[in-house]
Amino acid sequence: MSEVGHVTHLQHDGKELFIVGTAHISQKSVEEVRRVIAEIKPDTVCVELDAMRLEALTDEDRWKKLDIFAVIKQKKVLFLLASIVLSAYQRRMGEALGVQPGAELLAAVNSAESVGAELVLADRDIQATLKRTWGNLGFFNKIKMRSTMSAAFFGANEISEEDIEELKDKDNINEMVHEFAKVMPQVQGPLIDERDQYLMHSIQNAPGDRIVGVVGAAHVPGMKTYLGKDADIEALNELPGPSKVTQVLKWVIPVIVLSAFGYGYYKHQGEGLMEMLFAWVLPNSVMAALFSLLAGAKPLTILTAFIASPITSLNPTIGAGMAAGLVEAWLRKPTVADCERINDDMLSWRGLYRNQFTRVLLVAVAATVGSALGAWVGGAWVVSLIK
Repeated sequence: MSEVGHVTHLQHDGKELFIVGTAHISQKSVEEVRRVIAEIKPDTVCVELDAMRLEALTDEDRWKKLDIFAVIKQKKVLFLLASIVLSAYQRRMGEALGVQPGAELLAAVNSAESVGAELVLADRDIQATLKRTWGNLGFFNKIKMRSTMSAAFFGANEISEEDIEELKDKDNINEMVHEFAKVMPQVQGPLIDERDQYLMHSIQNAPGDRIVGVVGAAHVPGMKTYLGKDADIEALNELPGPSKVTQVLKWVIPVIVLSAFGYGYYKHQGEGLMEMLFAWVLPNSVMAALFSLLAGAKPLTILTAFIASPITSLNPTIGAGMAAGLVEAWLRKPTVADCERINDDMLSWRGLYRNQFTRVLLVAVAATVGSALGAWVGGAWVVSLIK
């Protein structure tokens, strides 16, 4: 094994592997990737991408294909918003340096074609990674993760090219990764270790004798520990099902509230039933409507959230956010032009609010949050009325 600059030279089973550790918003990384592939002329180029991320880099019209109604019905609103937030953070840094996020990966794809090398998408499907990471987090760490994402989007910290290049130093990267793992150790496995294993497996099993792998510098130290080891790809791609705790918690409020209604009605022969209904409906309706209003929902959507929340809070299979989102989408009718502007509008809160497509997403999330808070308040109020 040898290292020159940010290129690690490995040998495995008669193959030569050249791993280029990059920063994802670095012009120097773009140039280094092009130079290495041009000089080595590999049989295969492996990139830290999956099919979805490759499409995001190469298909400028991908937003036009989004169906807002399908996104809401398939309960992918939060996933899509999370993707937009992460993309916005990377684009903000990339624009400050004049480099498109992932430009070095795109350079690797184009360089592979120019030298006649086979292209291998070496990374695990992004949805599998996110779902396995999210499923590995506890309740409070999920709240911490949401806060971190919000800070990343709303923060406007400047970052220099020198800072970016410093991130490519292996020791600094390792230190950052270890510190992050100390704060949130559940992330280390699915987000970092599993992908190190997956990437190394993909690269060392790629066709050809001379292989160039282009990956983020943070992955290189971990990948080297998996050299020559077989990975259980099927297990690494397995999507986690809902935890038993989550499944139970979804039904806690409905069971408690309905039991309270039943007990109160039986014990008092119906007396006080209206008071209990009021205690359940008022916070549910008001908070779902209020949060929808704050998100800039249309009046009919606000009314929908107001009516739907007390009902949907008793049925975890549907939500006030879905009902409000579908109505808002029907009223706003996001156009292709709205989808085309997402890349630009995602860079600011005002842009997200102005864009008809992302406004629908914000309304759906707001109604969901408001309804959930209202359900907890209403459930506690109902229980307090039992005597």
